[in-house]
Amino acid sequence: MSTDNPASATDLLRNSSLYREFQAEREEILKHKWIESEKAGYDIGFERALTDWIIKHRSKWRKGRQALHGQTVQPSN
Repeated sequence: MSTDNPASATDLLRNSSLYREFQAEREEILKHKWIESEKAGYDIGFERALTDWIIKHRSKWRKGRQALHGQTVQPSN
């Protein structure tokens, strides 16, 4: 990717399905962090939320996304 035209690089990134999946997954992790922090009564932190979400929800979330979008997102774990 060339840095000569930052606008086109940004557009390329936004149009990337991999980037969109990353953003969607990140949003789910942030929602999970908020919910679990509310339950705990303190901020549990992103790392703990990420680990907990991956263990408890990632597989089902990805299967649901695949069914909804007809995509084949390959799990990395």
